[in-house]
Amino acid sequence: MPFCTQCGREVANSAAFCGNCGARQASAANPAAGPAASHIPPGPPHDPLAGLSPRTAAILCYIPTVGWIASVIVLASRKFKGDQNVRFHAFQGLYLFAIWLLLEWAGPIMDAGSDHFIRADHILKLIVFGVSIFMIVKASHEETYVLPIIGELAKRSATE
Repeated sequence: MPFCTQCGREVANSAAFCGNCGARQASAANPAAGPAASHIPPGPPHDPLAGLSPRTAAILCYIPTVGWIASVIVLASRKFKGDQNVRFHAFQGLYLFAIWLLLEWAGPIMDAGSDHFIRADHILKLIVFGVSIFMIVKASHEETYVLPIIGELAKRSATE
């Protein structure tokens, strides 16, 4: 009598699954298949972005400070490879994050030696944050709003 390839318990010769753990067993017709054959997934791998709508993907690209992760995932995915609108939002979200990152790095240099209570880099970061929220609202209404300068870059990048 054969044993389960997963838990080691005895299974019937013709059993397709283990009665104890439920693991798929090597078929009785092909005993040479062995334990390795029982771990072959049936069919193509599951797409992790299968349930993600284009609207949701576009919204995720504009989340302040972490939207760049969604943008990179969207641009790398096969699902949105042909969707120019979602790719546009992904590129525009990346460029918006790049502006925020530049402000983060250049902020202390911009206000070095300043005695002002309100620093210029903080105001600019607040503006970038507001633009991100504005773009989330536009993307949630499925509107394509082209921001000045970075929007044109995003258009060109999305079409390439």
